[in-house]
Amino acid sequence: MRIRIGLLALALTAGLTSTAGSVAAEDAAWEHVVSGSFGSYAALESEWNYGYPWGSDHNGTARMYGSPTDHNHVWLDGGVLNLKATRINWDEGNSSADPYLPIRYHSGAVHAKDHIIVNDRYPSYEVRGEFQAPSTRGTWPAFWLTGVNSWPPESDILEYKGNARNWFNTFRSASDVSTTIVDVASPGSWHEYRAWITKVNATDVDIHYYLDGQWVAQHRAAGFVNQPLWVIINLQMEGSAGSPGPGGDTHYRARDVYIGRSAA
Repeated sequence: MRIRIGLLALALTAGLTSTAGSVAAEDAAWEHVVSGSFGSYAALESEWNYGYPWGSDHNGTARMYGSPTDHNHVWLDGGVLNLKATRINWDEGNSSADPYLPIRYHSGAVHAKDHIIVNDRYPSYEVRGEFQAPSTRGTWPAFWLTGVNSWPPESDILEYKGNARNWFNTFRSASDVSTTIVDVASPGSWHEYRAWITKVNATDVDIHYYLDGQWVAQHRAAGFVNQPLWVIINLQMEGSAGSPGPGGDTHYRARDVYIGRSAA
C-alpha cells in the first residue's frame, strides 16, 4: 500500500496522469533493497557496515567507533538502532577530514552496503526511516546520501544542526544547492523522514522530500543519474551544529529504515 501511494503522490505532484494499470505494473516490479535490518546483529551486519564509507572521521569533532565486537557507540535494542556520542577528556588529535577539527567525542555511524544508482534499470527509489534525533547545540545527526566516486552528489533527508530545524538539502555542486528547512516539533520524538527519487531525463532526477508522510519539497538533482550513492546514518558533533556541544552522552535512534526501488 505504501508503494502504491508513493507512486500516485509522485504522479500527482509532477502533474502526470497514471492509470491504475500502470501503477499496478510499477508495483509488480518493485524490489526491496534494505528492510528489517535492525532486528538482529546478523541482519544489521548483512546490510550495513560500521563507520563512514571512508573511515572514522568527517567534518565535525566526533570520531566514529563501532564493529561486530564493539557496541559501545552502535548497538541494537528491540529493533532500534542506537548511536551514542560521548565526550572525551583526553587529546586524540584532530579529524583527518576537512576542516580538521579537534576530536572531542566518540560516536557512531553506519552505511548501507548497497548503493543507490538511479538509471534506466532502476528509475525510482524510496529511502525512508523513523528517527529520534537530538537537536541541542553541538549535535549534528544525519540520514543522508552522498556520492561514492565524487562529491557532490549529496542528498540530506535528515540533518539537524544544533536546533529543532531539519535541513532537506540537495547538493549539485558546492555552490549549487537546494535547501528546504522545516521546523520540527520535538525532534527527539519519533518522526518519519523520506525521500522519493525518480529519473526525469538522461542526466537528472527529482527528489521529493517528506516529513511524517507530508510532502515538503521537490528538488531537481541535475547530474545524479548513473551516480552511485552511499546511504549513511551518523551522529556527528559540533562543526556546523555549533559549540560547545553537550558534556554528557548524546543519543540518536533509528527504526524501520527502508530502501526500495523500481525495476524497469
